[in-house]
Amino acid sequence: MPHPYFLMSLLYLSLVALAALASILTGLEIIPLFGSLKWLRVHLVTLGALSEITFGLAPILVTTLRGLPRPKMRWDIWLSLNVGLVLLLIGIPTITRALIVTGGTLVGIATVLLIKQLIDLRPAQASSKNAGIEGRKFYITGLGYLILGGLVGTGLWLGWSEVLHIASPIEVHVHTNLWGFAAIVLAGLLVDLYPSFANRPLAWPRSIPWIYWSMALGALGLISGPWLNVSIFTVVGLILHTLGSILLLVIVIKPLLGDRRAWTLGMLHLLTSYVWFFIPVVVAPLIVASATDFPVQEVSSSGGPILIFGWILQFGYALVPYLFTRFFEPNKPARLGGTWLSLVTVHLGGILFWVSLFFPDVEPVSRALAYGFWIVSGLPILISLWGSLRSGMQKVEESQAVSLEERTP
Repeated sequence: MPHPYFLMSLLYLSLVALAALASILTGLEIIPLFGSLKWLRVHLVTLGALSEITFGLAPILVTTLRGLPRPKMRWDIWLSLNVGLVLLLIGIPTITRALIVTGGTLVGIATVLLIKQLIDLRPAQASSKNAGIEGRKFYITGLGYLILGGLVGTGLWLGWSEVLHIASPIEVHVHTNLWGFAAIVLAGLLVDLYPSFANRPLAWPRSIPWIYWSMALGALGLISGPWLNVSIFTVVGLILHTLGSILLLVIVIKPLLGDRRAWTLGMLHLLTSYVWFFIPVVVAPLIVASATDFPVQEVSSSGGPILIFGWILQFGYALVPYLFTRFFEPNKPARLGGTWLSLVTVHLGGILFWVSLFFPDVEPVSRALAYGFWIVSGLPILISLWGSLRSGMQKVEESQAVSLEERTP
């Protein structure tokens, strides 16, 4: 029963819009900057919405592909995750050490419990039809990186960085959560869900293990480089991760070629989100080379919102409405989400934020407009999600009413 997780994911997606609005107001100096607002935005998407979807969906997808009964709702995992997230999302903007440490510990416990649950669904139980081509190993690995990212992030407040000899702890934390957790989990969701929402199989299923190992080892390199202050590890990791991600997109796009009907707005959201994912591939070599005439440090330290809003959130624009329809409105055809308004404005926001990194004179206005477009892009998606939720809850109430009438003498 993923509904409690989906409800929380909708809450966090709604809060992202408020955090973006706060970014506009603080950027234009209408209200003062409070705490770590930029980190709050990031964690609302990665730790909030993405983790809720992953925790709710991964066990169901794994058991479904293996022909096993749906797993029972693990309220211990749900409670640990959500109490931890609430404490973190209060502690991060207020910079309260006790809340951050306690929240991070609870999220870590929930993640370990989920990993154990997924590991217990052993490969030997899988049917020969689905063995080796499912996203289970992506979820386990991505969640493993989430634990590491949480350990490093929490350690920022406890002085673990020096004990663990981490050269650039913030960079390690970011790389772990984005290239380790987010990228690998999203790849697993594509592997598992693509045949159902695209109505066709992925091209070259045998390439999926190559994609997995390339992304998993690439993420390890991207983490090891800033941890040990060895640039070659970062470069090799970036190359491996990029090759795996490109191959993933190839096996997603190839079956769509020649079929115009397959290129829906939702599919465009899903695929074009990776344009912003690949932006660091262009920037990273410049950072490593430390070019003096290129604002690499500004891009490195402030380019996160492009990944969060342009890539992860836009990926969700397509996939989350599909999931909400399947689980809250099972009698309605499920399609990837997206409108022309959401598609155009989310990319305009990415372009304007990118401009702000290179032209400091227009930075406040350009970033304010970027966040404004991102807010507008999310409105049709949020309206759709709340509509699916309301419809699902209404059907539950009607079903309960009918059941009560049948039992009444």
